[in-house]
Amino acid sequence: MQTLVAPSFQQSYQIHRPPLKLVVLGDSLIYGFGDFEGGGWVERLRRQWMSPSSPGHVLYNLGVRGDGIVQVQERLEHEFRRRGELRNRFPDTIILSVGVNDSARIGRSNGRNFTDFERFQAELANLLDQAQGLCNVLFVGMVPVDESKMPFLDCFYYNHQDQYRYKEATRLACMKRQIPYLDIFDSWLSRGMDWCSHRLSDDGLHPNVLGYQALLQDVLEWEAFRFL
Repeated sequence: MQTLVAPSFQQSYQIHRPPLKLVVLGDSLIYGFGDFEGGGWVERLRRQWMSPSSPGHVLYNLGVRGDGIVQVQERLEHEFRRRGELRNRFPDTIILSVGVNDSARIGRSNGRNFTDFERFQAELANLLDQAQGLCNVLFVGMVPVDESKMPFLDCFYYNHQDQYRYKEATRLACMKRQIPYLDIFDSWLSRGMDWCSHRLSDDGLHPNVLGYQALLQDVLEWEAFRFL
């Protein structure tokens, strides 16, 4: 006779717990611009979680092309409070991804940054504090650009030096608040610029289909994400 073993409390909780509701706010990396097949890593994950054979959490893509830190902060609470689905209910987790547009140089390669670095730091602190006051927070970092393809739209000059400065400020601000931060910039560059270039669109800024596939895999393998 086969012996039946009762599931552990943890197994039972994982089986029966209700799906979480997540809102993902940011720029074109969240919107998924450049992925004409899957719509970006957030959309790919949303479809995966909607599978009848493997239902997962509920995911809202709130990415807006061109957004910087100021724009995301301005719409954070408004967007959050309208995604609860049920009365007096709110999302369980916010995923943020913003900063690359803030790092761009305007008009020329040595022009001013789109968002002054000191202002970026102040706005970032406000954004993270505001988000933590609402629910659990995760942060997905920016991808490295292909500097040889700049300028973007004949106006915006992105470079690795500025990207590193802004992403490090973000990483340290998250670490200070114990917010999990996924360092995509360093992770991708560690694989080589040739690897990165094959995963960026012709504009040198946005990931392509392969890039968003790689980005989704990075998110899925992220320890902080697997323990949602």
